[in-house]
Amino acid sequence: MQEILDAIMSGDRTEETYSELSVPESFEAVVVRKDEVDMFEGRASKDKDPRESLHIDEVPLPELAPGEALVAVMASSVNYNTVWTSIFEPVSTFGFLERYGRTSEAAKRHDLPYHIVGSDLSGVVLRTGPGVHLWKPGQECVAHCLSVELEHHDGHNDTMLDPEQRIWGFETNFGGLAQLAIVKANQLMPKPEHLTWEEAASPGLVNSTAYRQLISKNGAAMKLGDRVLIWGASGGLGSYATQMALAGGATPICIVSSPEKAEICRKMGAELVLDRREKDYRFWNDDYTQQNPREWKRFGKDIRELTNGHDVDIVFEHPGRETFGASVYVTRKGGTITTCASTSGYMHEYDNRYLWMNLKKIVSSHFANYREAWEANSLIRRGLIQPTLSKTYSMKDVGQAAYDVHKNAHQGKVGVLCLAPEEGLGVTNPERREPLVDRINRFRNV
Repeated sequence: MQEILDAIMSGDRTEETYSELSVPESFEAVVVRKDEVDMFEGRASKDKDPRESLHIDEVPLPELAPGEALVAVMASSVNYNTVWTSIFEPVSTFGFLERYGRTSEAAKRHDLPYHIVGSDLSGVVLRTGPGVHLWKPGQECVAHCLSVELEHHDGHNDTMLDPEQRIWGFETNFGGLAQLAIVKANQLMPKPEHLTWEEAASPGLVNSTAYRQLISKNGAAMKLGDRVLIWGASGGLGSYATQMALAGGATPICIVSSPEKAEICRKMGAELVLDRREKDYRFWNDDYTQQNPREWKRFGKDIRELTNGHDVDIVFEHPGRETFGASVYVTRKGGTITTCASTSGYMHEYDNRYLWMNLKKIVSSHFANYREAWEANSLIRRGLIQPTLSKTYSMKDVGQAAYDVHKNAHQGKVGVLCLAPEEGLGVTNPERREPLVDRINRFRNV
């Protein structure tokens, strides 16, 4: 492994150098263990601690299948799916690996008593499997997390509709929180040259998800002038939606949970910000059995005060149960609620009168297809959208990183160094970086 790191640190990116490197028989990876899936039994979700369930184990390196690539991972990041995996909610991810393992000989490799987690990476290609020709050893890359088989006809209009669509590192094994990762070659994209390894690793999942959910024709198809309500606007997903709204000529209405998070939104250029904790909205009673429509109305009134009397065209939804009733209510007549994830609960409730009688639309969105992920990555590479990295951990502290995300004790994205020995490495185009430095760093140390 040291030989691989030395080659990467040297700056040499020739195919010959990396083709001649030997790859180790095993490597270190962040895993959850199958024999621990019941470890949190009896605890409430909020009391389940990723620091107890995430381990660094030495694991064997599997053979590459056709169409795959082996990547030396310099950095990765923590997404909420890593939190779900680590607390074994809503289900254990080992069920995903078992079902995948039954589909083919190559997929059997994924059905293991451990699950290597992580759905982001930046690094360098080391090897490619049979049939790969667009990617070569030595190329710097990032990876999006859509793993798709594309044998079924349904996947060939929009790969997210493929019945064999899975999220790498969550519904598959060999994820990005490791020294080495295995991805399909059609997950790879060029690393932004002006970013460090940890910065480049942080946008992948959330940036692509926000792009499809807000910009793509498969999501809300945001247009110039739209008013967009963004829940958790300074968080991992919302921070990219806020930037995209601003870059696309829309007006974001940023919903946050602290003055510090409100200030981050203003640093991004947003002017309309609501601190939901300061306003103390109580959309539900204390035991979450009944919603309070009067609070929806108070919330809508506060939004109209910010927007000069206008309701919002789009609601960018991801909290789920806690906020969904309010989201449906405050959307304008004919407007769109676009939803992915459900970090506060999957069983959404809303008053259908406000949807059906006002011709509103609920649009579901899940990650992104390769084209959408590529376009989202292009926005990063061109400096139109910035990474929102706030803090970086070493791989040995990944449990704490996941704990912070679980407790919402973070801003933007939380990065993890894998092979990279320290922060700040990996920039190959400092000229492009120089005018963007302040924007790249605006989430750090907040």
